Amino acid sequence: MLLEMRVPSPGESISEVEIAEWLVEDGDYVEKDQSIAEIDSDKATLELPAEESGTIKIVVDDGETVAVGDIVCIINTSAKGESKIKDTKEEVSETPKSTLNSETNLGVEKATPLASAMISEHDILVNELKGTGEAGKITKSDVLGAIQGNSTDGPRGTSRKKMSSLRRKIARRLVSVKNETAMLTTFNEVDMTEIFKIRKEYKEQFKEKYGVGLGFMSFFTKAVTTALHEFKDVNAMIDGNEVIHHNYTDIGIAVSAPKGLMVPVVRNAELMTFQEIETDIKRLAIKARDGKITIQEMLGGTFTITNGGVFGSMLSTPIINPPQSAILGMHNIIERPMAIDGKVMIRPMMYVALSYDHRIIDGRESVGFLCRVKEYLEDPTTYLLEGDIKKTLSI
Repeated sequence: MLLEMRVPSPGESISEVEIAEWLVEDGDYVEKDQSIAEIDSDKATLELPAEESGTIKIVVDDGETVAVGDIVCIINTSAKGESKIKDTKEEVSETPKSTLNSETNLGVEKATPLASAMISEHDILVNELKGTGEAGKITKSDVLGAIQGNSTDGPRGTSRKKMSSLRRKIARRLVSVKNETAMLTTFNEVDMTEIFKIRKEYKEQFKEKYGVGLGFMSFFTKAVTTALHEFKDVNAMIDGNEVIHHNYTDIGIAVSAPKGLMVPVVRNAELMTFQEIETDIKRLAIKARDGKITIQEMLGGTFTITNGGVFGSMLSTPIINPPQSAILGMHNIIERPMAIDGKVMIRPMMYVALSYDHRIIDGRESVGFLCRVKEYLEDPTTYLLEGDIKKTLSI
């Protein structure tokens, strides 16, 4: 029996997808529910599972855009066999670096010892190098020229790759935000001393009890959800000529995933404990990283937090995630000399940035909101932990 597999609908309002990558080859035997392809929609990358077991005939190439309901492959369910699930990560991790050059760098003995080591380190092809040393030996300078692209005979190639549907969608959204909102950014800095103390004292007990770390994100989420109740316009959105205010806080957490930026949403974060926030963020981040996040888990959101500090960013102006009206940017923590009570003290400091839509949020509210977040983070025991750390953390 021949089973025609069609593109399923990834979600409401999505009419077409892109075949990002086939995970099997034409003619392979596949098991029922085995992931056979990755498909990109405007909002996420999803896996396409085989509907039945059998041999597969692929009718759509990688990179092709197809409509929802189109046939992408045919499975012969009468065939018997054994699936070959590719594990490229394992293959790459078990391949020694020296082996990668074993066939292509047979002339490595014509290089000086230092040049030879550099060739192996940078995976440069010897036959693409021209030696300028004695008797044509390849020298350090020859290798450096190839690395920097200054050698006439060195590798100077380029590659071209089609942008994924998801990346194109992100690009369009970012440009539209800049063009359609009156976006401004206000900055402040937070002394992280008290949060450092709390984490140092209680993080082991917290992790032992809940199996998840007591990170910075739960403190920031708590501070934001508390402040949003006071500054309601920051938790609002524009719809035509009307402003919609939310009486709940669904916090989007920006996550860098292999396919691009994802913003899964922590629902009703204002009602959650520290442990519930950390657990949900970890769950969503793993799903985003593994390409298994669903569109439903990214829809909505009334406010977003993005942490560029994990990549070493000291300061940035984050772009609003529409239709929200504001986004908070976290950054790296650096020890800096601060003037405190007339004395110079070294404190762990973080710059924070609030980008906001000036059409709905004025300067007083934006600055007031960020100052309130700063106040809560610098005295978390009083404002976020109800004056009793162990009781609030339930440890």
